[in-house]
Amino acid sequence: MSQSVTEKVGEPGERAQPRLEVVGRKTSETAPVSAPAQAAAPQKRKGGGLRKLVLSGVLLAAVAGGAWFGHQWWIDGRFMVTTDDAYVSADMAIMTPKITGYIASVPVVENQTVKAGDPIVEIDPGDYRLALRSAEAKLATQNATIDSVRAQREAAERQVGEAQANRTALQSTADQAALDLQRAQRLVQSGAGTQVVLDQARSAKAAADARLAGADATISAAQAQVGVLDAQIKEGESKTGELEVDRDQAARDLSFTTLRAPYDGIVGNLAAQPGDLVSPSRRLAAIVPLDKVFVDANFKETQLGEIVAGERARIEVDALPGVEVTGTVESVSPASGSVFSLLPADNATGNFTKIVQRVPVRIAIDPADAHSGKLRPGLSVTVSVDRRTAPGATETQAAAH
Repeated sequence: MSQSVTEKVGEPGERAQPRLEVVGRKTSETAPVSAPAQAAAPQKRKGGGLRKLVLSGVLLAAVAGGAWFGHQWWIDGRFMVTTDDAYVSADMAIMTPKITGYIASVPVVENQTVKAGDPIVEIDPGDYRLALRSAEAKLATQNATIDSVRAQREAAERQVGEAQANRTALQSTADQAALDLQRAQRLVQSGAGTQVVLDQARSAKAAADARLAGADATISAAQAQVGVLDAQIKEGESKTGELEVDRDQAARDLSFTTLRAPYDGIVGNLAAQPGDLVSPSRRLAAIVPLDKVFVDANFKETQLGEIVAGERARIEVDALPGVEVTGTVESVSPASGSVFSLLPADNATGNFTKIVQRVPVRIAIDPADAHSGKLRPGLSVTVSVDRRTAPGATETQAAAH
């Protein structure tokens, strides 16, 4: 039995005396419940019903969401081969000079759109113009020398003709001297002629033969001179060819003083300022053709068996939420990326840990999406290849896999 102590307050001046009160044992009869407690019970029952309703709604939404995702996977997802190890790429042109010189001007700015043939960097052409003029002057001098030798050859040919004509005349004189000698010999033999006449005829014949031999030597010398001049002309023409090459090289070097865009694109990584001294192999700018971008997707080796050229691909770009780009599998790399690395792994020695390899797959982007200009090299993308779109495959064949 529990007890409680209370104090009785008396009249003033009296001392308060403690009083013991006896409280009886609790019985099955309860005291009447207060009005606030009675009102709280319906509120608790109402709160429990609301909680059950919310939980039921959440459960129903989860079941519906799971059913929807399951349906999507069954009709579409199970046919897709996906990787997020993929990036937008492009075959960019790196602008480097082929000559040494000071930059005269830079007609473009960073991120500027250019057309094929537009000047990107102009190098001072003064030295190369002088080199071209020097090469042209040397070529002109050589051509004049060849013309002079050809004129000498024509003169030598005329000398040959003159010597041949002179020999013809001398041949006639020698023939006449031979006849005179024969006549004088017959006269001496018959006694009608004198020895003096015979000796004179013999001398005339010998002189005519000597002059004829001289004419033959003159002809040979003139012909030899023509041969020498022909050789000089041939040598000059060979030299002319070398000088023409020098002139063409000088003209080519002069053309290299202006670096032009090889195709349409956007200027990037511009690193050129007027007055800079540049030399071959220095990077001055890059031309990025945004209308010719593609995707390099690195699929796991376990996924390659389901990827063939010609399959359609869906591309989700991280930088463009909600935008889906379409493309086509163009080719599959002949080896994994590790094989083409600078230091390929050598698994023939030491401990071996198997690592799933990845093989690059080239995805060609549809022209409509590529020409939009929104895809930039280096952007991260997620690629999903649809196995149902393989050349010659049907949905039934794809489902059988």
